[in-house]
Amino acid sequence: MAVLILVVALIVILIGAELFTNGIEWVGRKLDLAEGAVGSVLAAVGTALPETMIPIIAILFAGGEASHEVGIGAILGAPFMLSTLAMFVTGVGVLAFRARRSTGEDMRIDAPTLTHDIRYFAIAYSIAVGAAFLPLEPVWLKWIVAVGLILIYAWYVRAHFVADPEVDLEDLAPLRFHRLDARAHREDPATPRLRIVYLQVAVALGCIVAGAFFFVDGVEQVASAIGVDELLLALVVAPIATELPEKFNSIIWVRQNKDTLALGNITGAMVFQSTIPTVVGLVFAASTWVVTEGSYTAFGSAALALIATAVIFIPARRRGGLDAKHLLIGGVFYLGYLLFVIGLIAGVFGAPAVSGAAEPA
Repeated sequence: MAVLILVVALIVILIGAELFTNGIEWVGRKLDLAEGAVGSVLAAVGTALPETMIPIIAILFAGGEASHEVGIGAILGAPFMLSTLAMFVTGVGVLAFRARRSTGEDMRIDAPTLTHDIRYFAIAYSIAVGAAFLPLEPVWLKWIVAVGLILIYAWYVRAHFVADPEVDLEDLAPLRFHRLDARAHREDPATPRLRIVYLQVAVALGCIVAGAFFFVDGVEQVASAIGVDELLLALVVAPIATELPEKFNSIIWVRQNKDTLALGNITGAMVFQSTIPTVVGLVFAASTWVVTEGSYTAFGSAALALIATAVIFIPARRRGGLDAKHLLIGGVFYLGYLLFVIGLIAGVFGAPAVSGAAEPA
């Protein structure tokens, strides 16, 4: 039964990702938004919903120190997964579709857009992680950091939305739901009305969130049935499931030669995850957002996220381009962290690790 849940949930996520990428591009076209605003803001926030809900529910609604630790771990785990595994999957996608891509293995990106994203991520996430070294009292010191992170994200979004629009009608596939609007489709078969575009995006988001929820539930059932360690599930398996929307969206876009949208979906989600969910942790779980012996692994993943991002994008900026093979470096960082976590659980680096110590979830 659990395997069936996994398969159905995966199909629902795939359908949702296809509808979402198609619909969100039409939102950008109808509202005359730049490609960066579409990929790095609208798409990034929409597909970040599944993993964002985990810390919000854990911190705001579950209550208790243990729930706060799970929430903080989830907040720290998301940027790490995006900067390593999601980059790796995108690179694999480009290599898999290189025969049908006009640029082959080379990625045709808007360098200023992605540089803008990476700069904001590095600044915001460094500030957020730095707040973990602040004293527990007075607590308002972390609240000041939270306000600063909100302002950083607001300025980041503003910069994308004031950029010149670059989405052309001929670059868009027909809206999947356009035929459902029979009258409008008869009058103009090429251009859908904005309300039907919004409807498709809303349905797509519903599919993504619901699919991710049931996928995580199915993963937990399978892991329990085969005896996978709970800590390994929290650190590795669950984050992979909740990051599926970004990965699928990016693969769809690289297949269509829309590389800025593909990477912007990931880098924009990195900026979002390093600011808004972090604010929840700083304000409502300030006593847990602290570097201690029990949280070294979690905050270590944050450091790896920053290092992996630098290793991938600094050389790309110097070369003025990005090769898909360079994105595979993210997989090396992820594999190294995975082996380290497995070693902790197995007791290779000392006593076996135990759950409940603010690890990435």
